[in-house]
Amino acid sequence: MLARHMENRLRVVPLIEARTEAEDVKSFSFRDGICTSAIPGQYVMVWIPGVDEIPMALSTIDRGGISEITVRRVGTATQALHKQRRGSLIGIRGPFGFGFRPVMANCLLVGGGSGVASLTPLAELLAGMGAEISFVAGFRSRPNVFFVNRLQHVVHETRDLLVTTDDGSYGEKGFASYWAEKMLRERAFDIVYVCGPEAMMVKVFEETERTGIPLQASLERYIKCSVGLCGSCAIGNLRICEDGPVLDSDQLHKVIEEFGKLRLDPAGKPVGI
Repeated sequence: MLARHMENRLRVVPLIEARTEAEDVKSFSFRDGICTSAIPGQYVMVWIPGVDEIPMALSTIDRGGISEITVRRVGTATQALHKQRRGSLIGIRGPFGFGFRPVMANCLLVGGGSGVASLTPLAELLAGMGAEISFVAGFRSRPNVFFVNRLQHVVHETRDLLVTTDDGSYGEKGFASYWAEKMLRERAFDIVYVCGPEAMMVKVFEETERTGIPLQASLERYIKCSVGLCGSCAIGNLRICEDGPVLDSDQLHKVIEEFGKLRLDPAGKPVGI
C-alpha cells in the first residue's frame, strides 16, 4: 500500500533536457527514483502546470537514473509540453498499469508513430536478456522518423530492423501492419509486441490469430484518474488505466467488439476510432 501511495503522489521535477527527435516529436528527460523501476509499457501521468495532466509511456527507463517521455505534438497539452525547456518544472505520477511481459524468445516488435517510443525500452530489455529481436518501425513520412539510430544499437542484423513510411520517403513504402504481416508469413516468431494506431494493431492481431502466435498490444484510451475509478478509459469490462495499457491476446478477445472500433470521449460518450 505504501508503494502504491508513493507512485500516486505527484512529484515535481525539473527537466534535464528537451530534445527534438523529429518534426513533431520531442523527448523530455528527468530524474525520478520511482520511475527507474518501471516496466516497459507502463505509463506516467504528466502534469503541465496550468494546462493539464496527461498519460505518457516512458521511452527511457533508468539510463543512469534518468527517465524520459517522448511526445508527439497533437493537442493543447502536448503543444504546451513542447514549449518547455531545460529547467522547466513538470509533475509526475506513476508508473501505473500493466506493461509488456518480456519473453526470452524470438520476438517481433511492431511500432507505429509514437508507438515506437513505447516499444524501444522493451527492445532494450529483451536484448539485454538475450532474446532475438526483429522490429518494424512505421512512420508517416521522413520528417516524422525518430529513434532509428537507437534501435540500430539493439537490433544488430539489418534484416531485423525494418523502417517504413506511408509515402516511401524513408525506408520501405507502406504501412507497418503490411510489412509486419509479410514478416509473420515468411518467418517464425514466438511472440509479437505492438503499439501504435489501433487500426494497425487490429491488422497485426488478426494475423497473429491466423498463425496462432501470442500478442501483447498497448492500447490508448482517455485516462483521467489513473486508478480505476472514473471509467473514462473503459474498453469492454476492462479499464486501460489499471488492467492495461498492455493487453494480451486473451484479453483482446474479451473486448473484440470495441477493439479498433470504439472508445470513450472526455464526456464518456462512445465514439468511433
